[in-house]
Amino acid sequence: MRHFGHLADDVRSRLFLKQPAAFDRSSDASVLATALGATLYSPATRPTLVADIRKQAARGVVSMVLCLEDAIADHEVPDAEANLVAQLTELWSAGHADAPLLFVRVRTPGQLTDLTRRLGPAVGLLTGYVLPKFTEESGGPFLEALTEAEARSGQRLFAMPVLESPELAHLESRREQLFGIERLLAKYRERILAVRLGVTDLCSAYGLRRSPDLTAYDVALVAGVIADVVNVLGRADGTGHTVTGPVWEYFPVQERMFKPQLRRTPFVEAEPSPASDRGYPDGLAVRRRIIEHDLDGLLREIELDRANGLLGKTCIHPSHVPAVHALSVVTHEEYSDALDILERHRGGGGVSRSAYTNKMNEAKPHRAWAERVLLRAEVFGVAREDVSFAELLGAALCG
Repeated sequence: MRHFGHLADDVRSRLFLKQPAAFDRSSDASVLATALGATLYSPATRPTLVADIRKQAARGVVSMVLCLEDAIADHEVPDAEANLVAQLTELWSAGHADAPLLFVRVRTPGQLTDLTRRLGPAVGLLTGYVLPKFTEESGGPFLEALTEAEARSGQRLFAMPVLESPELAHLESRREQLFGIERLLAKYRERILAVRLGVTDLCSAYGLRRSPDLTAYDVALVAGVIADVVNVLGRADGTGHTVTGPVWEYFPVQERMFKPQLRRTPFVEAEPSPASDRGYPDGLAVRRRIIEHDLDGLLREIELDRANGLLGKTCIHPSHVPAVHALSVVTHEEYSDALDILERHRGGGGVSRSAYTNKMNEAKPHRAWAERVLLRAEVFGVAREDVSFAELLGAALCG
């Protein structure tokens, strides 16, 4: 699989200076963590789960979570488990080369162990499990169960803990919890693919819910938790983990208090671009699609995710996936800066003016940023110099 693999070869060639690289479930963990992109959640109760997985993969989704936890009611759990086992067994038997990275969100450590056993050979479809309400106390049994499941199945299985418990929201317990979680994840480091943020649950501890006109970073309590999580778990010194962005919980189309923010942002150009002459939508067409799908708030939040050290995003609607992936593509400017920084670092350091002559590139302080950019470039590709975000999003929407 590869990002933007659902696009025609000639379209990808026009868009990318450096094409997204192929990867699969056996790829290095650092590649898979970066490649998660927009991780689409689906309730495990869906009777058409196999068809859903294939349809979303054909539309560019590369990671999915089949949810047995909050997405379904308590009384539905037995039927959801049976459906999940039956559907994944069908997918395994019928051929699964086109399947995305698949994870199952479980409720308890025992459920993880039991499902692995019941899936039999079909566990080979899974990249791992999502572990909800993860704390220092609850996390140990989950990770022990994952280790046991991995040993019994002979299948490499990753964990994605979700940080969403009141202990993290509450100031008096947050520090102790984060450092306890950090110690626990360090013990199981090879099995931790990424750390996910459950902002909806964090908000629920205070009866909060952001509107579609506000990002998670506009909610001061949530912004504080995100900052602390990245501070402890997202360090670039080799001890950190990939931390993914919170869910955007609004579907298209919503009535909004404020006017669409795209009219005041650089996401989409104000006039038609040469893109229309190259076979994909022009700027105004993409703007209409964005406003129609009410993506302006999502786009702002993705940009803030990146600025705050998060990569990838939890998604609950397919319309969100193209935006996450389009904004994950490395721009020509980012790529030029990263190469310049790493070349200068190999030469002993120093400072230089960027090739775009608009910023300072300082080799030592910017090295970790540059390395992350090049890893993202491998997975999501590098846009050509004259290709805008609007063109990437337009192609992804229409691919």
